[in-house]
Amino acid sequence: MYEKILVALDESDAAERVLAAAEELARLSGGEVWLLHVWEAEPAVYKSASVKSFDEAQSWLEMAAEKLEAAGISAHPIVVANLFAYAAREIANIAVALEVGAIVIGSRRRNGLTELLAGSTAHKVIHLADRPVVVVR
Repeated sequence: MYEKILVALDESDAAERVLAAAEELARLSGGEVWLLHVWEAEPAVYKSASVKSFDEAQSWLEMAAEKLEAAGISAHPIVVANLFAYAAREIANIAVALEVGAIVIGSRRRNGLTELLAGSTAHKVIHLADRPVVVVR
């Protein structure tokens, strides 16, 4: 079904659920997983600054990849720096570059006003991506 799966992970509470969903999808399809974290050096006004440095984000993603590898799923961690809060565009572009079959991403469930003003990365990915997007809540 999906030979390659891109999993966009952030530091939200949904990250573990996103990883579990990606593991299940990879197991069902026999696919490989690319774990992606878009590290924002200059977060947008509506976001709080990342508590992790670029190197810490890389280590965090490598540990997530090790969990998948221990479960028998091939996983490849990728951290990219993003200065202008265009995480959704980065995710969609990397999905094209890697030729993945699906994108798995979490939703933070912001309140209505924040969602209206800022939009969610998951919502933006759905609109930008040219392939299936699985949103995990």
